[in-house]
Amino acid sequence: MASVIESATQLATDLVKAIDIQAPSLDRPFGLHLWPLFDTVWTRFAGYPAREMVFKYGETPIGTMREAGGLIIAYYLIIFGGREIMRPFKPFKLNGLFQIHNLMLTLISGSLLLLFLEHLIPEVWRNGLLHGICSIEGGWQPLVALYYLNYLTKFVELLDTVFLVVKKKPLTFLHCYHHGATALLCYTQLIGSTSVSWVPITLNLFVHVVMYWYYFQSARGIRVWWKQWITRLQIIQFVIDLGFVYFASYTYFTSTYWPWMPNAGSCAGEEYAAFSGMGILSSYLFLFISFYFSTYKKGGKTAANKAVTSGDISIDPKFTESVIDSVKANGAAKKNGSVRSRRA
Repeated sequence: MASVIESATQLATDLVKAIDIQAPSLDRPFGLHLWPLFDTVWTRFAGYPAREMVFKYGETPIGTMREAGGLIIAYYLIIFGGREIMRPFKPFKLNGLFQIHNLMLTLISGSLLLLFLEHLIPEVWRNGLLHGICSIEGGWQPLVALYYLNYLTKFVELLDTVFLVVKKKPLTFLHCYHHGATALLCYTQLIGSTSVSWVPITLNLFVHVVMYWYYFQSARGIRVWWKQWITRLQIIQFVIDLGFVYFASYTYFTSTYWPWMPNAGSCAGEEYAAFSGMGILSSYLFLFISFYFSTYKKGGKTAANKAVTSGDISIDPKFTESVIDSVKANGAAKKNGSVRSRRA
């Protein structure tokens, strides 16, 4: 116990020493230099500086397809098996844990986003966007530690579905597909060293800050007006993602196999990672657009309830939960001859 306290005290001392606050500039866009703080914590636990992080297949934890795939398969076994186990039991509330889970993911997503931006803003400004998305030195090697931590958070986010199971809410196809496929997507990009990965990752982190903050507020019983914007932001995110990913893939393949075609030169990354990125992100865009129109544009809550209960288009359990609860509440109110409001 004494050693733990001593270690924590030393870490706190090192963090205070690493604080570097200057006027905001191109190299310090937030005034406070964030990387030394992150590097201090990383070095304390990893034993080496964060910029020296190298993802090694078979050595880095959860660094092989067997390990990543095994966890994804275990995820599906747990949620579908758990659904059957929960059938004779009453749903659990777990509201306190649910709030902690969402607040934690909000803070993690926000911290990673700021660390990415601190490097990318001066990098893109000085060397150009093409260098940032296609060069190992620009958008990959300095940020491997952040890519890896973002990858690990995808397994933490699988707990979203565990909460859904113990609350006895519907398990929709799309929610389960989205969570498992995202973990696989991040793994393929990590082992494929795709420099363009920072584009979908930073956009996703921004959306997750908004999304998990909404879930945290909703769990506290606070209603917000911008819920629709979560889905809109997700759709915008995937449109931008695909523009960058398709461009990076196009210029790689044309410069490699058909150099006579117009291209911007080679682009860092493995071919299987390019196909994985294009395929999974394209499916996300199609499914999120379907979700948006079915929920907000075609028939309102009636269409949303039908789509959710059929398991065709729902993406996230919290969206599913709020839609179903709202529809059920309105239906009950109509039967009683009055209209009652329900907090989202």
